[in-house]
Order: sequence, then structure tokens, then C-alpha cells
Amino acid sequence: MGLSTPFGGKTIQEDWAQLLAGNSARRKVDFFDVSQSRCQEAAFSKDFYSNQNPPRAIELARHALSQALLQAHLLDQNHRLIESPLPFSVSTTAGTMAMGEKFVREILGGKKQRLLKTVHAYQGQQQVLELQQQFGIHGRSHIVCNACASGANAIGHGHQWIQAGWADCVIVGGFEALTELLFYGFDCLQSLAPDSCKPFDLHRNGLMLGEGAGFLILEEEQHALRRGIPILGVVAGYGQKTDTHHLTQPHPEGIALAQAIHEALLESQIAADEIGYLNSHGTGTPMNDGAEILSYQRIFGSTLPSIQVSSTKAMTGHTLGAAGAIEAIFALLALQEGMAPPQINCQNPIPEIQNSLRSNPPSLPQNWNATMSVNLGFGGSNAALIFSKFKNQGEV
Repeated sequence: MGLSTPFGGKTIQEDWAQLLAGNSARRKVDFFDVSQSRCQEAAFSKDFYSNQNPPRAIELARHALSQALLQAHLLDQNHRLIESPLPFSVSTTAGTMAMGEKFVREILGGKKQRLLKTVHAYQGQQQVLELQQQFGIHGRSHIVCNACASGANAIGHGHQWIQAGWADCVIVGGFEALTELLFYGFDCLQSLAPDSCKPFDLHRNGLMLGEGAGFLILEEEQHALRRGIPILGVVAGYGQKTDTHHLTQPHPEGIALAQAIHEALLESQIAADEIGYLNSHGTGTPMNDGAEILSYQRIFGSTLPSIQVSSTKAMTGHTLGAAGAIEAIFALLALQEGMAPPQINCQNPIPEIQNSLRSNPPSLPQNWNATMSVNLGFGGSNAALIFSKFKNQGEV
């Protein structure tokens, strides 16, 4: 697995340490004009800020993908893939929209020529092609643009490819960079918190945007064992459901999310009370958090207080098309470490979930066997992923 987060860590361990410490990457946006916006802050790292080619979205993706391929022992000394073909299931909602914005500015500024490179570079398929070319990746590619559930869907699709026997090894993940269009779009919706993002707080007033990338290498069990690599965990279950309630609001009772979680639990054959940590979608918006809690109550019932729940978006921001991939990695890290990120900025928790929220990173309960990550997206998309420990992990 590999990460690029607003913390700007060079390694996954550096980013994970920031999460466990409860730090926030929120700062003033300074690479486009936010003077007319209601909110003027977001989560991003200066380490990935560049006005030059490649676009920042590609920088984020390359850093995370390189980490994942190296950890999976899939790159040679020239940083080229040693196994081919290798299918690619990747998510993004905006791609390198900054290049599209640049194209429009140049047109409005009177420039009419030599704009082909700018206008074609923002499309998602172009960025996937660039990643494939850099690392020598060949094989089918699949781009998921399913709002904020995209990253989880990209992982779920790769998981299903392996189950169906279409592949032994798959690259899955997502990336997203902050752009002016995204920022002002959410600001116009009055969805951005003008101060801090407070998931599951009675006084929550909006989300915080972020940017980043997360990639995983999924393998069929025997394929991984033959290669003799460390196995970090198992994608035990995946569920996806869509409601048709509203374009930007989840169903107020969280029915579709509950169905997605139920579907993931059925596939995993893991009991609800064996989930030790749940990385929630938790945007900090009034509608989202309330619907999530109702879905958790439907599934977990009286066992909900024994499950550690937190939304890491209060620290990393909402990374949109990358969120499901990045937060899946956080759930995997909790699986490995037996520790979960705290819930920050929640001073007045919603009573129904307050016993699941912790302000310090606790050790997970003794009887836990799995962790979970869930995501909701505009248009009513809901996804759930369950990760469990590999049964022979100590022997690998």
C-alpha cells in the first residue's frame, strides 16, 4: 500500500503517526484566490504543490503508487514493473481539473494556440496512461468516477476481478487534487466548515476539503504466497448500494449504507461485533453524519459502543475520489497496529454515538478480528469494505 496525504509524509508510517497524534493538516489555501469564498482553508501539503508539469494530482498519485509497488516487490532497479500484465482499477472525480482550469484561463486571456497539451491532460484516462507509462504497467484499466464512494468502489472492483478469476494481481486506488472549481463548488453549496471540521458533533457545520492519493496491490492468495511477500491483510468483504433520495444528500435513515455494510458482512462471514474499528465517512455535515449513525444502529445495534469509530476527515480533509482508497489504508493500518485514529474536534458528540468516539488513540478491544471503512457519495452511492488479518500471516 502507498499514501500521499495532506500531512506530506514521505512514508506511510509518518502519515500514520500524524493521525494517531490527532493532528490536522488544515491551512489557508494560497495557490488560487479564495478571497471571495465563505471558507478559505483546506487540508493540503506544500510538498505536493507545483505550478509546473506534471500536475499536482499526478505528483500525488505517483508518490503513493510508487510506495505500493515497491512494498509489493513489483519494481526493478529502474523503477519498472517486473510483472505484466497488471490490471488497474483507479478512482478520481476531478482528475487534473487544474489543467482544464488553466486551459480556460488561457483562452479567456487571448491565447488561441498550443493548448492541446493543456486541454487533454485533465482527463482521467490520460493520467492513468501516464502512470502506466512511467512504471511500465500493461493490462486492462478501469476508471471509477462515482463521487465520494469511488475509491472504495475501485478497491471493490479489483477484489471482484480476482474473485472472478480475471486476474491474480491488481492495482487499486484513487487520487485527487484540490482545484478552484471543486473548492468554489462546495463553497457555493455552503458545505464547507468556515472553521474546523467537526464530525459527529451536535454543532457540526460542514466539511473540510483535502487532497491525496492511496494505492493498494491486491493479490490472489496463492499468487502472493508463491511470490513470498508479506501479506498485510485480506479484503474480506465488499458491499455497494445506491439510493435515489437526493443528488447531494444521503437518505436520512441511512438505509442504503446499512445495506452495503450488511452485504460486506455477509461476504466476509464476520460478525458485526467482531469489527474493532470503523473508519466512517463522517464529513461533518448535518445530513451525512446523522444518516450514518442511523445505519450503524441498524447493523450494530447494542454492540455499537464497543466499536471504535472515527472520521479521519477532520484531520486529512475530504479527499473526494481518493477518500475511499486513503481511508481503506487507514483501516488496514488499524488492523495491523491494533490502534485506531482518534476523533478530533468533537466537543459535543451526538449522544447515539458518543461511546464509540475516542479522543485518544486507544488499543482495539480484545475480541476484534476485522476493521471496516465506509463511504457515501453524491447521487446516493454507498460502499463498505471489511479487512481481516491473513490467517497464516505469521508464517509468511
